[in-house]
Amino acid sequence: MAPAFKSLPVLLLALAVPVLAHKHHDELTEEQAHAPVDAILWLHIVLQAAVWGILFPTGMVLGLSKSRWHVPLQSAGFVLTAAGYILGHAHKGRSFLAGAHSTMANILFLPIILQLCLGIYLKLHIHEKNIRPYAVILHGIVGKAYPIFGWVQMLFGSITFGGYCRGDNLGQCLAHYIMGSGFIAYGTIMAILLLVGETWIRGSGRSPEWWDSWVITLWGIVNTFTEHRGSAWSVKDMQHTILGVLWWTGGILGIILSRNNQRTVVPAIIIILTGWAMSEHAQALMISTRVHAVFGYTLMLAGVTRIIEISFIVPKYHSLETPAVADDNHSEHTLAEGTSSIAQAVKTFRHLPPFLLVAAGLLFMSGTDEELRTVHDAGMDHVTYILIMFSLSFIIYTLIVSLINLYASSGRNASNANTENGAIELEEPANKWYARVPDGDATEAHVIGDDED
Repeated sequence: MAPAFKSLPVLLLALAVPVLAHKHHDELTEEQAHAPVDAILWLHIVLQAAVWGILFPTGMVLGLSKSRWHVPLQSAGFVLTAAGYILGHAHKGRSFLAGAHSTMANILFLPIILQLCLGIYLKLHIHEKNIRPYAVILHGIVGKAYPIFGWVQMLFGSITFGGYCRGDNLGQCLAHYIMGSGFIAYGTIMAILLLVGETWIRGSGRSPEWWDSWVITLWGIVNTFTEHRGSAWSVKDMQHTILGVLWWTGGILGIILSRNNQRTVVPAIIIILTGWAMSEHAQALMISTRVHAVFGYTLMLAGVTRIIEISFIVPKYHSLETPAVADDNHSEHTLAEGTSSIAQAVKTFRHLPPFLLVAAGLLFMSGTDEELRTVHDAGMDHVTYILIMFSLSFIIYTLIVSLINLYASSGRNASNANTENGAIELEEPANKWYARVPDGDATEAHVIGDDED
């Protein structure tokens, strides 16, 4: 290990001292709250967004694919994020109240230093049979959590910058940001499973909807008992609580129907009903009503496209009745009985459900009363605001797909991957578990059951 890498933990500990000593404000004057944002703070925002939003997730993906660029990229990220911490506490001009963002900034030093120490230890290749295997597991867990750390901290930064989520507004913020982030995470995981996760899914012995249904069930149970506070029931309390009931009742049905590797459209139906309910949600401002309506329509469209994908689309997989036939002109992304143009349309369609989930999640996160009141006071209409959110959704989904493609074409996957014409193929066993929902053909249903055995 190079001496520079070995000295990084010491450097970060030294940098942590001025961060921890930085004074945060419990009260602000009008001048402090509305002072101009200086160049140093803008540099802090851009640098940390680039490091935690792009650099660290890219390094994590390169680590998963065992690329030799993993260590240099993560090391550069550690240095840059340390510089970002200094910039964040050296700016002048506008001041901010103490809050979750500043607290999280200090907490993040723990996983940063832990990951550095684990990385250095693993490079030494000692204690190969006793300690090292556990260090590898811990290093992987911490590394995979980095995108979550970054997402949460960037949200906290946005909230701090806008002065949102204080006092009575905290509950609404938690609901919007947690559920919105959940939809984005759902879309991200769906994109991974649809594009490169077939082997893992088949190895698990469960269809994708089995996992979906469990998450929806557990989420619904929590929401059923946490959405109502106090003695009086408001309209929103009733709507949120019954949505929780809808999720766990529908989720249980989804679990039952998706056993033995069967596909089911129940999770998609729950998404559609949730979207419809949110599109009818009563709001105080007209702009809020419009934003919630578009969020609901987007979520409903995600559910509809998911039903189409499950029921009628068989991308990347040959039909179970037709054995795989090697063809120089057609990859496994080509339907066994179809043409290359149909296969290309299929691959394109499969991006719709995850992208719409990402867009819906971002719209919901941007729909708090405080945010929309600020937009309303600034004179912006709902059309402009919604288009801004969709533009951000395109950026986020571009990053998601780019990282998936990077994993499929880097490191140990480079020799196995075929990314020609936008396809993503990894070396996989010949046995295929995936099929569309049975349409009454007993032969197809029998074959699916045989695959489970």
